[in-house]
Amino acid sequence: MTDRTVRIAGIGAHLPSRILSNEELSTMVDTSDSWIRERTGIARRHIAADGETTADLAEAACRRALDHAGMDASEIDLIIVATTTPDFTFPSTGTVLQGRLGITQGAAFDVQAVCTGFIYALSVADGFLARGQARNALVVGAETMSRIVDWTDRATCVLFGDGAGAMVLSAEDTPSTQRETGLLATYLRSDGRFKDLLHVDGGPSSTQTVGHLRMAGNQVFRHAVTNIAESMTTIADRAGVEIADIDWFVPHQANQRILEGVAKKLKIPTAKVVSTVADHGNTSAASVPLAFERAVQDGRIARGDLILMEALGGGFTWGAALARF
Repeated sequence: MTDRTVRIAGIGAHLPSRILSNEELSTMVDTSDSWIRERTGIARRHIAADGETTADLAEAACRRALDHAGMDASEIDLIIVATTTPDFTFPSTGTVLQGRLGITQGAAFDVQAVCTGFIYALSVADGFLARGQARNALVVGAETMSRIVDWTDRATCVLFGDGAGAMVLSAEDTPSTQRETGLLATYLRSDGRFKDLLHVDGGPSSTQTVGHLRMAGNQVFRHAVTNIAESMTTIADRAGVEIADIDWFVPHQANQRILEGVAKKLKIPTAKVVSTVADHGNTSAASVPLAFERAVQDGRIARGDLILMEALGGGFTWGAALARF
């Protein structure tokens, strides 16, 4: 008998060329390099240039992911873009990307789960591919968070940056005995009671504006550590693996203190946690694939490694994905 395995065929990432350092940021708002580093672990963030859009970043990441997979865009029949900062109210950034890549078959659309968006998108793509509705998918996390940051609010503007990461997922028929490869499990949660703790204060229907990001930082921190740890233990239990047997943890890059808090709670060695938050800040849905790509490129993540990805975002949304790379 055979099963349909969904494997990670390629990974790519892209960051805008403009870097906004803590030092430069301290000339714009009442903060300092030491204050930001101590509370967040962030040293710099990348900011999209005037006229540079989420689709621009996503396209660059996708082309690199396709190169890494050794595939042509014509082989893709599904595009899912996780973003909170789309180019347009409609059409979706996914369809914009589909047109730019010259793809004329299949489907393309966006999902919106804020920082958990990439995990949600992986789960949706897994369903499409596992049921034979597509063969090769581009799953993208792409954001221009700088467009919705209030640059006078030092509690939030120091945290966020722009970027994109993409994965190529491919479905393959494999013997049931080899099912321990590819995307093994996903776990999604949300709880709308906490929407006011992390939200944007605008939208087409409510205010006819884009709005700005607002966050109750201390409360978000407590929920993040608890809910992320819960999602990680739940998915490990469902997959029948021990946390200690996972090779690499690739978390949403929100704040170094959150990464350390979760690792401490679950007794995970910090050396097994991929952290890139210092270099690009919180890039929302883009941060998990950005961190994954960095660890692949520098040789930490290798083929055959067991990887756990996780995130928490506004809504609240949270979740995890387990894969054998």
